[in-house]
Amino acid sequence: MRKSRKIVFFFPSFASSEATAPLGILAVATPLKRAGFEVVLIDSTITPNFKQRVLEEVKDALCLGISLVTGPMIRETVDIARSVKSWDPEFPIILGGWHPSLLPRQTLEAPYLDYVVRGQGEDSLLELVQHIRASAAPDFIAGIGFKRDGRLIMTPERPLRPLVEMPPKAYELADFDAYERSCGRRWAMYTSSLACPFNCGYCTNSGVYGRKWNALPPEQFVEETTDLTRRYALEMLWIVDDNFLVDLDRARGIAEGLVRENSHYRWSIQATTNLTSRLSSEDLKLLRRAGLHQICQGVDSGSHTVLQQMGKDWQDFEQIYESAARCIEAGIRPSFNIIFAFPGEGKAERRETIQFMMDVCRRFPGAEFWTNIFTPYPGSPIFARTKELGIEVPSTLEGWADFFPRYTRLPWLKGSEHKRLQVTRDYLRIAFDRIPIGADRRGKFARIVQKTISFPARWRLDHDMYRAPMELWINSKVKKFVASKPAVDAKRLANTPAEAAC
Repeated sequence: MRKSRKIVFFFPSFASSEATAPLGILAVATPLKRAGFEVVLIDSTITPNFKQRVLEEVKDALCLGISLVTGPMIRETVDIARSVKSWDPEFPIILGGWHPSLLPRQTLEAPYLDYVVRGQGEDSLLELVQHIRASAAPDFIAGIGFKRDGRLIMTPERPLRPLVEMPPKAYELADFDAYERSCGRRWAMYTSSLACPFNCGYCTNSGVYGRKWNALPPEQFVEETTDLTRRYALEMLWIVDDNFLVDLDRARGIAEGLVRENSHYRWSIQATTNLTSRLSSEDLKLLRRAGLHQICQGVDSGSHTVLQQMGKDWQDFEQIYESAARCIEAGIRPSFNIIFAFPGEGKAERRETIQFMMDVCRRFPGAEFWTNIFTPYPGSPIFARTKELGIEVPSTLEGWADFFPRYTRLPWLKGSEHKRLQVTRDYLRIAFDRIPIGADRRGKFARIVQKTISFPARWRLDHDMYRAPMELWINSKVKKFVASKPAVDAKRLANTPAEAAC
């Protein structure tokens, strides 16, 4: 029997300048704390010598839990897990989060892991930790995977609990002072709903939550967020719901409640374009008075052909223009996401998308676009077609570390074509202003230079000409005087619902 009641959590870095507390770990920590366990959180983004710190903390701990999503976070995860096993091969290591939930068996095959927690981790992890402490067999704990005599054992799925039944998250574990030093801004993520009723071809959400949307009532949202922001002096919340606007009456109720409470924080949401377009000018003005300053929408492509391939036949471009106009009028920033190189996108469809982006930004100054390259994540509807599409799927946990939509190479996007798209995306970044989560540390000179090079950047995008990209060279020199970019955008991480395991 292991007597320790100390649980160490490690969170691998996802950002260098847009970091904040890892919501998934804060979620699973609350039941542990209520059960009398001590919880230690080590976030590599804000912890100097984090590897040494982990190795010191585990010496008198019961187990180590690591939370991650598919992509670069896997590198630090593997390094930490191997180092801990080198110190003590019998020390229990538990992996949770989005990636282990979608690929539990392959993840558990890694020799340096002992357990995986799948889906909502609050109840599963607590039961597992209690069994580890009692040296009891975990066979009847739903929603986990473990090893026995060289075999991988997956227990039955644990039914999803409505969000309203889940305990509050342990924000008290977060060192918001350290995150502010890193980011330049004091902010946090918050979840008010789970799942999305739509099933876009690239999205992994249904792989964990299905399509059964459920949400907190307006009263709870208002009470919790107002208390959270005042308690920790937060200036902004990123509401990481996949589709905040599924229930318009709920959104209005939240806005009205925040206005009554005289809340002072700013907040951002994510929503599909068809639901955003339902907002009237009055709705948007109410939300703005309540502090909403940004609506992020998955436009994904400016080509009807590609949208059909994505399963987004419900998306209407005229509605996008209308909602962008109303957002700007209300003082809310419309922020759009684009996915390049989705199967079915050729050069003509890509040009359509770029022209659409340029048109929106010119017609509605203040609108912004964020771009990625299509990445076939496990759990997405299109993932079943990877073999047909000629995509080689990683066979080990380590192999998924290179799955990252900023740099993805595909059978139909590699070599000079990949390089050209990356240059195009670089020009899209400097052609129009984008507002990151972190504080803008640019000086006056940098602002003037970047504003100046935005004009030739727009000309290049209009004419699809990118030879001798002098503007990009100038921009790279300017950026050396500014804080480094995040290793992985916090906005990208926000697309991962927080309650997926630990």
